[in-house]
Amino acid sequence: MPSALLKDRALVTVSGPDAEHFLQNILTVDLDRLKPGEAKPGALLTPQGKILFDFLISRDGEDGFRLECRADSADDFARRLTLYRLRAKAEIAKADQALVAVSWREDSSPSETDSDSVVDTRFADGSVRRGYGRAAGDADLAGWHAYRIAHGVAESGQDYALGDTFPHDVLLDQSGGVGFRKGCYVGQEVVSRMQHRGTARRRVLLVSAQSALPASGTELTVDGRPVGTLGSVSGTSGLAIARIDRVKAALDAGKPILAGEVPVTLAIPEWASFTFPETAPEETARAGAEEA
Repeated sequence: MPSALLKDRALVTVSGPDAEHFLQNILTVDLDRLKPGEAKPGALLTPQGKILFDFLISRDGEDGFRLECRADSADDFARRLTLYRLRAKAEIAKADQALVAVSWREDSSPSETDSDSVVDTRFADGSVRRGYGRAAGDADLAGWHAYRIAHGVAESGQDYALGDTFPHDVLLDQSGGVGFRKGCYVGQEVVSRMQHRGTARRRVLLVSAQSALPASGTELTVDGRPVGTLGSVSGTSGLAIARIDRVKAALDAGKPILAGEVPVTLAIPEWASFTFPETAPEETARAGAEEA
């Protein structure tokens, strides 16, 4: 299995008799469904429902949790958790000099068993494992990002900005990062309303092109009008967060979608359950009127 050491990742630990109850009440992920040996995605939201911090959470012993997050936000994340702790019996700390490694398989062979690693559940086939506290054997960062992009797994910093994105935008509702049957958590009302009304329109999509894609942050446009933004890029493949209603309208009208000057094709990740919405009649009529 190829592997890579992720120097831009860090660990925040939460432990103690009240750790699970405390985290369950503020995070999007449902800890009742978190099994030992798993790392699930999740987020701490603003009261307005936007992602303030994102992470992968796994169990660490009987009453402890590891929250793997961006290294550049780990200190702020630990401080924000401490503000929410109040009287809960839970110890919160940023792990010093923590090593975070990832390994993945690129074929259909069974994954290697490693008692010191956890399965990254964002990859439904179990092909990715996270390792903590030891260095990776290889340093194939480009290979890792290409693998993540190919599977439609977005990460903050490279694909979206913290504080400006809803969980549905980055498919946390699809990857098990939001517990819709758990109790309240910070920002829960907004997220639940989006889920029940089906109003999510910005989604992560796979991007492919016949030539090299432009840099991350390039706008996706149709007839000069923005429909999304390019995120992570690996050669001719990438990720984008785009308005799926506008993408569907462009597909129905046969109009090209451009990333800068490069024509691209957009697709929904195979593992996701959402679909492109039907183009509303008024949108079709408006498009026809604009062309006339």
